[in-house]
Amino acid sequence: MSKSNQSSKRNRWLSILVMSIGLLAFVGFSVVLPFSGAFQQNQRAATPPSPTPGQSPTADLEAQAKGYEMVLQREPENQTALRGLVETRIQQGKLDTLIEPLQKLADLNPDQPDYTVLLAQTKQRMGDPEAAAELYRSTLEKHPGNVNALKGLSDLLMAQGRPEAAVGLLQDTIKTADEANKAAPGTIDQAAVQLLLGEVYARQDRFDEAIATYDQVSQANAEDFRPILGKAIVMKAQGKTSEAEPLFASATALAPAQFKDQITQLATASPSPSPAASPASPEASPEASPEANPEASPEASP
Repeated sequence: MSKSNQSSKRNRWLSILVMSIGLLAFVGFSVVLPFSGAFQQNQRAATPPSPTPGQSPTADLEAQAKGYEMVLQREPENQTALRGLVETRIQQGKLDTLIEPLQKLADLNPDQPDYTVLLAQTKQRMGDPEAAAELYRSTLEKHPGNVNALKGLSDLLMAQGRPEAAVGLLQDTIKTADEANKAAPGTIDQAAVQLLLGEVYARQDRFDEAIATYDQVSQANAEDFRPILGKAIVMKAQGKTSEAEPLFASATALAPAQFKDQITQLATASPSPSPAASPASPEASPEASPEANPEASPEASP
């Protein structure tokens, strides 16, 4: 195999795996949180009619969507129905139908930035990066430490071939963290932003800088499994399997129970799987969010 082909396979594999850091690692990632689990408010009023027995999954989803739309005709600001409609349309892959209900949710919840970020992700997937960038930046003006918006904007800059802008965005956020947190404690989760920066470095094959960034996070909190996992992924991407193995083991030992199986899968994954083979790949998680369907930046918090 030629050196360029090996590099291409390694980069594809690394790209798949660094997305898994988004799945496993970043505190504050709650983009899909508003759409997960049972909706507790106004549930009875917003529940669509039960599907007819024997319906196909596609027909099932369409029936659910129509049910939510009927509720919204009566109650245009019923947030449970709006969330249900968004979740259902995501599962159907109908991103073009998400803009209106997401905009309504964002307008109804000005202090909840995740709706705006999800709207930005949708616009980005719909081929409107300028609108997406504007929404990400407007979110960061109000919530400078919002990890979802930082992740979305840095990913967008990377997709536009502007990796240094992505690095600068995250470095600038880290530089302002101490001052921002003195003024309002908890404004910026510096470790989470550093993890994002490590991911950006890794995606550029700047492995030494990625590892140094992960090491900084580990030095600040030796019990945090996330930077250990990030370092293990980078080591494995470089072919340093023997060095990666104990790191994966340490990350597994430190991680909350809900992440242990996924870390084990990452540790044992082939260096050149098809995208569908990775549990963190977009194709493997189509229901997570507009960016997760077809391409993900999902949520989890240890």
